[in-house]
Amino acid sequence: MAVVKRIFSGVQPTGNLHLGNYLGAIRNWVALQNRDEYETIFCIVDLHALTQQPEPEALRSAIRATAAAFVAAGVDPTKSVVFAQSTVPGHAELSWLFSCLTPLGWLNRMTQFKEKAGKHRDNAVLGLYAYPVLMAADILLYRATHVPVGEDQKQHLELARDIAGSFNQRYGVDFFPLPEPQILGAATRVMSLRDGTKKMSKSDESDYSRLNMSDDADTIALKIRKAKTDMDALPDHIDLLEARPEARNLLNIYAALTSRPLEEAVAEMAGKQFSDLKRVLTDAAVSLLGPFTAEYNRIMADPAQIDAFLRLGTDRAQAIAAENLAAVQDITGLLRVR
Repeated sequence: MAVVKRIFSGVQPTGNLHLGNYLGAIRNWVALQNRDEYETIFCIVDLHALTQQPEPEALRSAIRATAAAFVAAGVDPTKSVVFAQSTVPGHAELSWLFSCLTPLGWLNRMTQFKEKAGKHRDNAVLGLYAYPVLMAADILLYRATHVPVGEDQKQHLELARDIAGSFNQRYGVDFFPLPEPQILGAATRVMSLRDGTKKMSKSDESDYSRLNMSDDADTIALKIRKAKTDMDALPDHIDLLEARPEARNLLNIYAALTSRPLEEAVAEMAGKQFSDLKRVLTDAAVSLLGPFTAEYNRIMADPAQIDAFLRLGTDRAQAIAAENLAAVQDITGLLRVR
C-alpha cells in the first residue's frame, strides 16, 4: 500500500485571484486532489493578509471570494480540506513556538522581506518580517510532506525545512517531515501584461497588468489587446525568448492555456505579429475563464454555502492540527492540563 503524501498550500485573500494564481497553483491543486496518493489541504491565509492592513469588511469579503474562486476553479471541498487559516488557532501558536527556535540570521536572508519593505524597513511591521515563520507553521502544523510553490516561494520553503530540522534536532525527535517543493507545470511564474520582467500580482496598481479570474470576455480582450509588446515579429525558436520578456510571457501564457509545451506555441506563432498571438490568446483565455466566471458568480450569490464548506474545512483541519499541536506541546515541555 502506497504511503499517503500530505500536500499543503495557500493563497492570500488580498483581491481578485488572477490567471497567474490559477496557472501557477490552483490548476495543479485540482490535479493533485484527484490522485489517490495525496491528501490535499488548501488554506486561505488571512493571517498573512493582515500584514497589508486591509479594512475588516474588505478582508471578510475577500476571504469568501477566495474560497468561492477555489471551488469555481475545481477544488472540491469534500475531497480537499479548504479553510481559512485564522479559524485554526494552532497556526499562530506553532508560529510562536517556531519563532523561539529561528535565528534572526535566517530571517535576515529572506529576500521577499527586503523587496517588500524596500527603503522603509524601519517602518515595516513585525508580521512582514516574521511572515516566513508563520508560513513554516502553516505547513508543519499538518506535517505536510509536499508543498506546491512558485519559484518566488522556494526560499521560504527552505526555511520551513530548516525550522523543522532545527526542532527535531533540539528535542531529539523525528517529528516534523522536511517538506519537499513541488514546482509543477510550465507557467509557474506568469508575468505582468504591462511588464514582462515583473510577476503578475494582485498588488499591482494597474488592473491592466493581470487577467483576473472574474474578468468577463470584453475585459479579457481589452487587457490582452493593451498588453505590452516589442516591435519585432515573434521568434522562431525558444532560445530567442530570453531577450524578449513580453514575447516570452505571452507565449508562455498561451502554451499554458492550451496545455502544450512552450516549444509548440513558439513554432505555431513563429514569424507572426503580436496581433496574431493576441487574437488566439484572447480566444484561449475567454474559453477558460468564461465557465469559471459563471460558476464563481453562482457561488458568490450564496454566502451561506461558502461559510458551510469553510466550516467543514475548519473542522477537518482542526482535527489534524489539534493532534499535532498537542504532540508539540508535550515535546517542548508545555503543561497541558485542559
